[in-house]
Amino acid sequence: MSPFFVLSLLFGLAFGQAASLCAPSEYTIHVEKRECAYCLAINTTICAGFCMTRDSNGKKLLLKSALSQNVCTYKEMLYRTALIPGCPHHTIPYYSYPVAVSCKCGKCNTDYSDCVRERVRTNYCTKPQKLCNV
Repeated sequence: MSPFFVLSLLFGLAFGQAASLCAPSEYTIHVEKRECAYCLAINTTICAGFCMTRDSNGKKLLLKSALSQNVCTYKEMLYRTALIPGCPHHTIPYYSYPVAVSCKCGKCNTDYSDCVRERVRTNYCTKPQKLCNV
């Protein structure tokens, strides 16, 4: 192997994470409860973006540490609570949601993240909409 190839490979492995474009991104969550009169549109931030991934066709020849399937995930997050308007007294009118403060490329933690690429789209309201800006 040429010295240029080896240096390029080492540089790519060492600084690949710096080329990742993983950051908090604005997102709107739509929340409805059957008992409540309104749908609440909540503006928040989620982690989204591109993370460098190393995978090889020769997986059996490489150590597991040489392979990585990183996703854009939360580094720091906090939870906020919103009040869904138009709920009867016997219904709990609160909804808690995550807010991304900072993000990182890393393994997906199913304790607080949905690690599936596509989900059923619920980005809509079936009831009159109220906006929650926090």
